Amino acid sequence: MPGERQAWEGDGHMQQILVVDDEPHIRDVICFAIERAGMRPVVARSGSEALTAFRRARPDFVVLDVGLPDIDGLEVCREIRKTSALPILFLSARDEEIDRILGLEMGGDDYVTKPFSPRELIARIRAILKRSAPGAVGTDAQAILVVGTVTLDRAGRSVHVDGRPLSMTAMEFSILEALMARPNMVFTREQLMQVAYGPGMHVADRTIDSHIRNIRAKVARVSEVAIVTTVHGVGFRFNAGEGRS
Repeated sequence: MPGERQAWEGDGHMQQILVVDDEPHIRDVICFAIERAGMRPVVARSGSEALTAFRRARPDFVVLDVGLPDIDGLEVCREIRKTSALPILFLSARDEEIDRILGLEMGGDDYVTKPFSPRELIARIRAILKRSAPGAVGTDAQAILVVGTVTLDRAGRSVHVDGRPLSMTAMEFSILEALMARPNMVFTREQLMQVAYGPGMHVADRTIDSHIRNIRAKVARVSEVAIVTTVHGVGFRFNAGEGRS
């Protein structure tokens, strides 16, 4: 199968998607869909292979099974997040809400349960890649947003709070960008889903809550400012004021 190649091969001409799963059939289905979408799959069959492939192949995206035979997917994600904000989409045979929340809070951008639609998987990969692309700024968009103590560089995909850099996943960056672009607006969860994932994508409400918690936790490590405020019964808005809420 086209996916059964050395995980660290690379031709450098198209986006590489690291596919990490110990089930051959699942790998084959994902790799076939990725190739049809014009991207290049690279394969890892275990957590240790995944970390080797991540270091050698420098992929653009990771599709990561949670239930791996050696190092589980959550631990693989934790290791990747030590050095990279590379987009990660979790796959799991479990559809329990706590597993979904844990995966996102570990640093995942999205979470899909098995069995899944290859077409939906590709749509989610494309949506996340689009939002994580360097310089993904509209022609009318202000390149750098500065609200209160927070600076967001759209072209550079960077965030600073009180002058200190924060590492954000693609989804966290998109949500924060939307909130900062309209700091006086209260966004519903549905609106933030549209911002982060695009139209036509079905995402659980708690997915947005998990991303918001991650943003708050990262900011809390460097600042006393609570930059995202919950408006109960409505949604969330950016808080440029000082002090925790």
